[in-house]
Amino acid sequence: MDGSPSAAERAYQVMRDGILNGVHPAGTMLGEESLAAEIGVSRTPVRAALSRLQDEGWIVIYPKRGALVQGLSERAVADLEDARLMLESTGASRASQASREELAARLRESIAAQRQAFQARDVRRFIELTIGFHRAFVEAAGNDILLELNDRLADRQRFLLFNKGDRLLARSDDIIAEHEDLVERLRTGDTAGFTDALRQHLADNYAPPASSAHADGSSTAR
Repeated sequence: MDGSPSAAERAYQVMRDGILNGVHPAGTMLGEESLAAEIGVSRTPVRAALSRLQDEGWIVIYPKRGALVQGLSERAVADLEDARLMLESTGASRASQASREELAARLRESIAAQRQAFQARDVRRFIELTIGFHRAFVEAAGNDILLELNDRLADRQRFLLFNKGDRLLARSDDIIAEHEDLVERLRTGDTAGFTDALRQHLADNYAPPASSAHADGSSTAR
């Protein structure tokens, strides 16, 4: 049946992916009827999915008008940057020498794949690779709680990166060089240097466009 949980879940996944991957960028007004036609379900599961997305902070529903896709506020971006810095630097600092060597070798392979993604101008592929790349630093701590916290931030990280796709391509050479530097500092156990390099790397990638005033008052996705 169209109104079954599977239909509602499918509608939720399609709509959520569309928001996170930039298909429905911040400021887009989504309508139940058009979404239902696009996904191939009735309006009932779409309505349930929209309600769920609103609870998560990705949209705001305006009765009889539609649902407005929300962006990440300047404060939310700064908080995400700070949380990422703490999680990744903590993970890197707690990695044993043996695990650092093993992880460095694995991350060099990721960097090679990232370079190929940039050469193909495949932003989607690069974003998934870089999320996994940075997750590995947290994983190195061997702390399941830290890893769980990191994974809860992945959707916000993905949303932000997709909305900065052009900037990622423009900085592709710098990003690869910064990733290589992070891996080398991890390998040698340069904890302070790793933290400083990571702080600058995040600041460069998360910086708002110079022309953006960030005065839209959009709510922050939780």
